[in-house]
Amino acid sequence: CVTLDVQAACRDTTVTQQLLKEGFHRDLLVKVELGEDAGGCAVAARTRLPPGIYVDPYELTTLQHHNLTKAVLTPDVIDVEAPEYLARDLLLLLFLEPDARCSRCFRAAVPVHARYHRPAEGTEEALVVLESPEVLLCCCHSHLSAECWGPAEVDAPCSSENTGPCQWHSTKHRPAYEESMLRVPVGLREHSSLVCALTLLTTGLCSGLILAAACKYGHFS
Repeated sequence: CVTLDVQAACRDTTVTQQLLKEGFHRDLLVKVELGEDAGGCAVAARTRLPPGIYVDPYELTTLQHHNLTKAVLTPDVIDVEAPEYLARDLLLLLFLEPDARCSRCFRAAVPVHARYHRPAEGTEEALVVLESPEVLLCCCHSHLSAECWGPAEVDAPCSSENTGPCQWHSTKHRPAYEESMLRVPVGLREHSSLVCALTLLTTGLCSGLILAAACKYGHFS
């Protein structure tokens, strides 16, 4: 009976995660509808970004300077030029803003970018799977139901301005979709010889033109 009462009291928190726009440069939109009213609490979504996708820390700094988004990226130093097979996972803590249309709804968006992948065989696309984020609440009061919200496994930063650890709470949630998938165009491995030959030919031609121009118009003492 106690278990049934707890399940009835703990309404599901619903998470919707969408990748907007097309191509290599997208916007990650996260929307959360809490299972209970949590007035006065900070709400965040913590998600792990696989190596095939990243947030540009320089772009994130600019957006935060203009108060367009609030997030903490771990690690905060990223090689934005690295291909997917030389990159590693990132941890993104995205602080959500209240949605004026719904008292228990929060949302936020952040630009994300796909990395280049190795050429594939028999397909022109690589799939990057983005799992549903963990929903976190940080409250200055104790109004949260202990049956519904438990301490988060890892202390997260208090805010994008204060990176000191705060005690956050997490709950099980019901994702609208279990995962999001980003389809990244890749080259075909069977075209490797042709691409290498054309690249070598183009490089040699351009080098020859530069050398000819230097000999014709250059002044050598």
